[in-house]
Amino acid sequence: MHPLFSKASNLTQVIIGAAIEVHRDKGPGLVESIYEWCLTRELELRRRLDSLNQKIVKVRYKTFVREEPLRFDMLVNGCVLVETKSVEAILPIHKAQLLSYMKLLDVPLGLLINFNVARLTDGLSRLILPGADA
Repeated sequence: MHPLFSKASNLTQVIIGAAIEVHRDKGPGLVESIYEWCLTRELELRRRLDSLNQKIVKVRYKTFVREEPLRFDMLVNGCVLVETKSVEAILPIHKAQLLSYMKLLDVPLGLLINFNVARLTDGLSRLILPGADA
C-alpha cells in the first residue's frame, strides 16, 4: 500500500465536499480557473489545507533523468491531485492525463472534477494510482 493512501483517502471526502459547495455557489458553465480558485479558497476555509499548482519533478526515461516543471491544477497536502474541468463531457484522455501526473508525482489518489454538470456528483471521478491500495 502507498504510504500516503490512508491520508489521501480521508482527504478526498473533504475535497469533494468543498467542490460541492463551490458548485452550489457558482453553478455550471464558468471557466475552469474560476472553479480552481474558488476550490482553493474553500479548502483554506475548511481545514487550512495546503495546495500547490506547480512542482519541479524528476522525469526518468531509461538511464536519463531531467528536472521539469509540471503544471497541474491542485496538489492537496501532497497526497491528492485534483484536476478541475468545465467541459461538456469527461473524455478518457482527461483520466489518462491525471494518471500520468499522479505517476510522476507519486500521488496515490486523484480527483477529476467536472463543474459543467447539473449535479456535481455526476462530474466526479476518483482515480487510484495502480497498486496504491494494495
